[in-house]
This record gives sequence, structure tokens and C-alpha cells, in this order.
Amino acid sequence: MKRRSRESATIDLTSLIDVVFLLLIFFMVSTVFKKEDLALLLNLPKAEQGENKQEKEDDKLLVELTKDAVAINGKKKSLEEAEAYFAKSAGKKIPVHLRAD
Repeated sequence: MKRRSRESATIDLTSLIDVVFLLLIFFMVSTVFKKEDLALLLNLPKAEQGENKQEKEDDKLLVELTKDAVAINGKKKSLEEAEAYFAKSAGKKIPVHLRAD
């Protein structure tokens, strides 16, 4: 009797790898086209009554600080001028935006 040689059964994965790469490329390309649809177009209700409050320059206080300078609402001021401006507007209730460097 002749002895049989044992051959291991292997599956050829070449075509499976090709299919996986094709799917990967397909999904990568399709997500690039989908980015434009990410922005939501919302139909928000409009107010029929009420006041329209727009922020004016007088309604906010923008203070910018660096080591050497102080700017209030985009205008460079000395420390004494800034202190006087803050003392003058101390009683008002306005929001203050502070930028420090």
C-alpha cells in the first residue's frame, strides 16, 4: 500500500484581499462626496413679536492686554486712560470681552 502525503488545505486569499481593498477605496471615495451634505439646513421659526436687539459697539467692552499695552474697543490707550475709562463705565452693566497675551 502506498502512503498518502498529507497536504494542508489552504484557501487562496488573493481574491479576498482584492475585494477588501476595492470596498475600502469605494467607502473612502463615497465619504469624500458626502461631506457637502453634512451641513444642516434648518428651518427655524421666526419671531413675530419682540425687539430686535443688535449688539452695538457701546453694548460691549473689548479689552486687549499685552505686556506693554492696553487697548479698549480697538483703540490703544495708556494705563491711566484705561483706568479712567473703567472708572467712568463702572456702573454700567455691559459684557466685557477680555483678550490677554
